[in-house]
Amino acid sequence: MNCLRSFAESVYAELVLRRLTNTPKHVAIIQDGNRRYAKEHGMSVDMGHKLGADTTLRVLEWMKKLGIKHITFYAFSTENFKRDADEVDGLMELFVDKFTEMLSDARVVDNKINVTVVGDRTLIPPHVLEKIEAVEEKTKDFNDYYVHFALAYGGRNEIVETAKRVVSAYQNGEIALDEITPEKITESMYPAGDMPPVDLILRTANDRRTSNFLPWLANGNEAAVCFCVPTWPEFRYVDMVRALRTYDERMKA
Repeated sequence: MNCLRSFAESVYAELVLRRLTNTPKHVAIIQDGNRRYAKEHGMSVDMGHKLGADTTLRVLEWMKKLGIKHITFYAFSTENFKRDADEVDGLMELFVDKFTEMLSDARVVDNKINVTVVGDRTLIPPHVLEKIEAVEEKTKDFNDYYVHFALAYGGRNEIVETAKRVVSAYQNGEIALDEITPEKITESMYPAGDMPPVDLILRTANDRRTSNFLPWLANGNEAAVCFCVPTWPEFRYVDMVRALRTYDERMKA
């Protein structure tokens, strides 16, 4: 039965893709539902997060086939630090495992995926940051595809910290007042890598919020938004294709 369903979904996805005339350059994904999935299936929260992380890496396989140049994953917000300490510690160790895996992952290396992290690095434990920086260094010259992880990230905080850097640069005579443009703000906000405006925000688990995710890049571009029912561990290729259809329909409207 599962094989039949998989075949049917594959055929359906290909039919949808053939009809698409617009593909988003930058998709921002809010990976929601790991804890809900774990609870519904009688497993630990840590296992729910692990299965979610496996989904994240599977998405890397789809970028080339779908023609998506940039994907940003909302991996861990500043608010998430308020969760139970054991859960936070478990997530940090999971990040270590997955960033270590990416150092030799064929999906990253063969597809020349440039990996960067955006967020408040002062909040990230040193042993986690060490692995992040190792992956960034290894992939810094890759430019076929870009994957950004928003970790220790908060959208409003991001704008405030960027404003401080720009004001400081102005006060120090490094930039003139008329040089403070939207482009300069974007450049100051994302020094780790080139992040274009967000075209599509995708949130799983049917929670209809964008949770302060990339507000500068998303709102300025009036990004399309797609809320889908499956939790992140259940997210499939066909669900991504449906999200791309949502974007295509928005562009044709």
